[in-house]
Amino acid sequence: MAVSAMVFVQLGLAASVGLFDRLGPEGAAWLRLVWAGLLMLVLVRPRPSWFTRSSLLACLALGVVTAGLTMLFMAAAARIPLGTASALEFLGPLSVATWRGRGTARLWVLPAAVGVVLLTEPWHGAVDPIGVAFALGAAACWAAYILLTQHVGDEVAGIRGLAVSMPVAGVTATLVAGPSTFGSLTWQLVLVGLGLALLVPVIPFALEMLALRRLSTAAFGTLMSLEPAIALIVGLIALGQVPGGLPVAGLACVVVAGIGAERSGGRTEPSPRVEATGRGSEPDPYRVG
Repeated sequence: MAVSAMVFVQLGLAASVGLFDRLGPEGAAWLRLVWAGLLMLVLVRPRPSWFTRSSLLACLALGVVTAGLTMLFMAAAARIPLGTASALEFLGPLSVATWRGRGTARLWVLPAAVGVVLLTEPWHGAVDPIGVAFALGAAACWAAYILLTQHVGDEVAGIRGLAVSMPVAGVTATLVAGPSTFGSLTWQLVLVGLGLALLVPVIPFALEMLALRRLSTAAFGTLMSLEPAIALIVGLIALGQVPGGLPVAGLACVVVAGIGAERSGGRTEPSPRVEATGRGSEPDPYRVG
């Protein structure tokens, strides 16, 4: 289920590329986030009594970061291959896993650094530097997303935090990209945006939540390390993006570093919150964007 969720994420991103000519990457991200926020509001119907002041502020911050993550990554995918963008973006969770690790666990940053050099090939400018900058910005947002998600997951049960953060992400994206996109919208594009929102994040999130009931968070995080490789395969099949030998080697370095850092950088989980129904909360997954 976790692997299926990652496949849905990458398919959703690949499908979004088709909207770039009509709406631009920021407009495509905006349309997806707005629909996702509306779907979460309808499905979950959040109530003020579910949140403390601290958890509500964390959910609001998480929504802003989610918008930044989604829009920056879409901008990167418009300029550089999907596999390269995904591998560079994965430096965010890799940094978190390395930072929370102990002793030799932090040495996994070295193969990750080698991987970045091989992916970007700076000696002959093979990759668009602006696209790389967007992907690294998305990586920073993903790192913040993980930390905020852990905080929200500690205080808010189930997917209730997402029911606030996703609408906030939609509002944030509207403020940034909405005014420049409204004039290009058609009913056909609106319906396409609904389908993309189901691909990312609604269906992947449901699959990830089911997977987390059967996997430890360490095992789940290790599986997430495979996402750059899945992105490369989807980019090859769906977009015809054929990688060179060095970028493939660089992606492998990032994947290996992610697996090693996650397996040696586990987090002690807090006690699950107990609701009136007697059921504990599920931990939030790493990604929705």
